[in-house]
Amino acid sequence: MNDRKNDRKNDRKHQPLSPELVATLPTVNVNDLVVAIKYYVDEEFAHIQVREHAVCGACGEKPCLAFCPVHVFTQDAEGKIMVGYQACVECGSCRIGCPLANIDWQLPRGGYGVAYKFG
Repeated sequence: MNDRKNDRKNDRKHQPLSPELVATLPTVNVNDLVVAIKYYVDEEFAHIQVREHAVCGACGEKPCLAFCPVHVFTQDAEGKIMVGYQACVECGSCRIGCPLANIDWQLPRGGYGVAYKFG
């Protein structure tokens, strides 16, 4: 049974696209896609929060400043990680990107969050 699981797992390894296929793909900038999003901001409930700021202070690399496509995470002059949840596109990268699991992410409350215009 485990051999079958391993075989399926090996079949799903990432394969890079061929250069021919890459040449046919359009160039897309994430900023061009972000303008097609409508936000319903919940000013009473932040659906993304840093759990413990001291943990962020101990993090050397601070990948949160790079993995969010809309730069929800910023660092203030004192080195504290700030969260601008109002711009969140709900991609979920922060749920898996923090190596210290120090980001609390929840779905926005009903009626709030992102409304994608094109699907």
